[in-house]
Amino acid sequence: MRCILFIAAATFFPAMASHADDSVRCGNYIVNSDASVDELLDKCGTPTTKEITEDEVWAPTEDGGRRTVGKTVTQVWTYDRGSRAFKIIVTIIDNKIKTIVSTP
Repeated sequence: MRCILFIAAATFFPAMASHADDSVRCGNYIVNSDASVDELLDKCGTPTTKEITEDEVWAPTEDGGRRTVGKTVTQVWTYDRGSRAFKIIVTIIDNKIKTIVSTP
């Protein structure tokens, strides 16, 4: 009996935790972090929310100072798929998908 309870708990509880996925399901499609942003939009649609931040990229100068050499744009997209499915949180840096996370 204990063995059955352990197996049931071991298969149920990991599914409840947040974790980075190699892929997530959007309807009939599967999307992974190798997908393009356009492919993500085509398969999963418009996210529920988008947070966008821009940060300057700095490099040292010869005189010991620093100078701006560019900007990096980080976007965090959230897909709230209702109470029957985990949220999907996608982090995009400079227009490339870096992570896809499913979270309850």
